[in-house]
Amino acid sequence: MSHESSTPAPSWSSGGLHQPNPHLEQDRALLPALVAAVQEAGRTMVPLQLGRPDFETRDDVVAAIYANDDASLAVLRPRLSALRPHAGWVDDELEGGVLPPGEWWVADPVEGNINHAHGLPDWGVTATLVRDNVPVVTAIHLPLTDETYSAVLGGGADVNGAPLVPSAKRELVSALVGTGQAAPGESAEVFDRIGTSTTLMLHHAMVLRVSVPATLQLVQVAAGRMDVFWQFSQVRSGLLAGALVVAESGGVVSDTRGLPWSLDSPDFLATTPRLHQAAVEVLSTVAQVSPDQRELTHMRRTP
Repeated sequence: MSHESSTPAPSWSSGGLHQPNPHLEQDRALLPALVAAVQEAGRTMVPLQLGRPDFETRDDVVAAIYANDDASLAVLRPRLSALRPHAGWVDDELEGGVLPPGEWWVADPVEGNINHAHGLPDWGVTATLVRDNVPVVTAIHLPLTDETYSAVLGGGADVNGAPLVPSAKRELVSALVGTGQAAPGESAEVFDRIGTSTTLMLHHAMVLRVSVPATLQLVQVAAGRMDVFWQFSQVRSGLLAGALVVAESGGVVSDTRGLPWSLDSPDFLATTPRLHQAAVEVLSTVAQVSPDQRELTHMRRTP
């Protein structure tokens, strides 16, 4: 399913705490059921993870990923649909770009699915309610560490009930920074920019981390364990949940030029107020990717 819109997406940045939310109490009231839904889906996926896979082909890996998605969605989708029956549902988790007006559920039933399939620990379940292209409430559950991150636009962000606070570092040279690809099959232009940007950051930051998925790096930025995350892609399900958590923790979300981020931005940057300008100075030297260069070449699931 494709959701194209000619209406520019509203932007939000510099900490969601500074953006008014006229539906704050209504959105906050959704959070307990939303948290319960991602936690139940996460519990479903734990016993399905094998210690060591015996894949022989790409098709084997893809089949395992699809099976994981189906198992988690069987739990997650009915609960979210019941919670907000009029909200739309984005069927393609690798989709990017602006959504039609109104409310939409954007979920990743197994964020970091490739890790789950290979017996690695970096995976979770995310679900975000998006209203007129702005994420307003989100929950991220990491079953293997029993951590649940949540945020409400204008209402702050926490992990297991404890408020999140970004890093206090003042210089990029002391920073732990990270990036990664959004999905298999991204364009050569995107891969080139990932390579260029990592080389640049190796010269400016203290340590560079390249891993997937994006959400698990973004929650570390919000928690103050990492300092900068960037990506040259706009896969909604990989960015929206973590972006809201970072913004509501007091971090900054923008594009790599420092402009407010939205669903039609060419790229993505999340960091702290103190390090934002320094990160922009490095990353803004990398050419931005045009919309036609962001299209995935494979791994899209078809009905």
